[in-house]
Amino acid sequence: MSQLPAPLVTIGLLLASNVFMTFAWYGHLKFKAAPLYLVILVSWGIAFFEYVLQVPANRIGHGYFSAAQLKTIQEVITLAVFAAFSVLYLKEPLGWNHALGFAFIALGAFFIFHKWG
Repeated sequence: MSQLPAPLVTIGLLLASNVFMTFAWYGHLKFKAAPLYLVILVSWGIAFFEYVLQVPANRIGHGYFSAAQLKTIQEVITLAVFAAFSVLYLKEPLGWNHALGFAFIALGAFFIFHKWG
């Protein structure tokens, strides 16, 4: 059995880590009655799993991707995961302005990844 390609592993791990990160950072917004100290502790516990996935993702991906490309992938994935989370979990709609902002970020990613000259 052959190993999976580094870009696939990197992106898969970053995707999974972002799910944990998004729940750690924003999941508590549905539990406003919970004490802040408890929400912080639970968020730290969830964020642990984000780091368990993100650190290897960056280690595996670096070399195939530059650090700037890894960060760009991370940000694009973060926005995609957050958009889905916002609509599906928080029940907050996204508007045209969000779509336009995400499009500008995608344009920025194009400039990061395009092979110039």
